[in-house]
Amino acid sequence: MNKLEAFGHIAALAIRGELVFPTSVNAALRVQLALDDPECPIDKAISLVLAEPILAARTVAIANSAMFNRSGAPAITNVRGAIIRIGYHNLYALAAAMVVRQFGSKITDPEVRAKAEQLWDHTIHVAALARIIARQVTGVNPDTALFAAIVHEVGGFYLLSRADEFPGLLEDDPENWQPASEEIITREVMNKLSIPEPVAEAIEGLRDGFLSIPPDNLLDTLLLANHLSPVPSPLAGPQREIPPHSDSAIDLFIDEDKLKSMLEESEIDAAAMSAALLV
Repeated sequence: MNKLEAFGHIAALAIRGELVFPTSVNAALRVQLALDDPECPIDKAISLVLAEPILAARTVAIANSAMFNRSGAPAITNVRGAIIRIGYHNLYALAAAMVVRQFGSKITDPEVRAKAEQLWDHTIHVAALARIIARQVTGVNPDTALFAAIVHEVGGFYLLSRADEFPGLLEDDPENWQPASEEIITREVMNKLSIPEPVAEAIEGLRDGFLSIPPDNLLDTLLLANHLSPVPSPLAGPQREIPPHSDSAIDLFIDEDKLKSMLEESEIDAAAMSAALLV
């Protein structure tokens, strides 16, 4: 099966809703579904997290990371304290990170696994940057930006998780028809994961979106974070890149000192997130 046939087959399955998710993904999805209700009682949230030992450990770890404890407060030693510190929105994002990460957990092909690891590193850096950009530049909700960045490559992760079954996915794409097929698959995966519409729209806009000057929305936040990420996506093509003049455009709204500070902070946050979410 060549690349065109592989993409066509997976896209057809996605359209029919026949998506293959690891069992661990379904468990994390249950947590996400409950946390999607802002009125979810904290005791229910705690019980859901405790029912997933990996998620419980990650929740406490990230609550104690530099990302959420810059003041040097005493270490959190329980899930209740961790949830109170990071909040429901970030717990929701953490569950989403587990979903994304688990897609690559069963990959056996060394080449595909290497791509999945690079995509994960890229995702973590984009997530750290998006949260900072939202807070300091675009003015969108930083929690939403963090969540959107964590799931922005979920379609790519899903495709890599199926590459062992469809080796043709790794073939070169000289005719550049892959983006259209990937867009269909990404849309259906996001639908299956119940990604909120505003977030889904921003992610879909990454394919051919343009950076606003000044940047002021979620799509701009993701475009900037992707552009500034020190780790590129192994799946990126020209259609995912903001125009080459963007560096000079960025100078219009982020001065050199501020950009340096943002990049340094994002490196610290990315390292903290990577350690806390290590699987």
